[in-house]
Amino acid sequence: MTSSKTRSKTLNKTWSIYLSGEIHSDWRERIEEGAAAAGLDVRFAAPVTHHEASDDCGVAILGPEPDKFWHDHKGAQLNAIRTRTLIGQADIVVVRFGEKYKQWNAAFDAGYAAALGKPIIVIHQPEHQHALKEVDAAALAVAQTPEQVVAMLRYVINGELDGYTDKRQAAE
Repeated sequence: MTSSKTRSKTLNKTWSIYLSGEIHSDWRERIEEGAAAAGLDVRFAAPVTHHEASDDCGVAILGPEPDKFWHDHKGAQLNAIRTRTLIGQADIVVVRFGEKYKQWNAAFDAGYAAALGKPIIVIHQPEHQHALKEVDAAALAVAQTPEQVVAMLRYVINGELDGYTDKRQAAE
């Protein structure tokens, strides 16, 4: 009998995980560190998370704009090249909605991923449940913490579930 870890390796697949959403906390690092600690065969991608660089990339590369609308438009279009490409390549899209800011871009990313048929995991606190009900309905899972996302990835990728598969593997 083979273990779930052996079965997972027979897939010979590195999973691509796109981490979208809020940029003001360490949630991405917590998922990346948790996945590494769990030995998951994953590759992470994300938008540019340096806020000013993301806002100003268009005018920094293509030249200044006197009108703020066009300043933002240039940046949004350049960022969309990255975002659309990486979401398109992702096996799973994780979208985090923070407590403090309205992340319209995260909602757009979730909608784009849903339109592409990508599996979506959403992270947000319970107080945002009503406001995000449509996003949650498109998601295959809704978490509250990055650690829950790591546990989901561990289950989906390796078939491992604490308290269940660890007992079976110990008996093998």
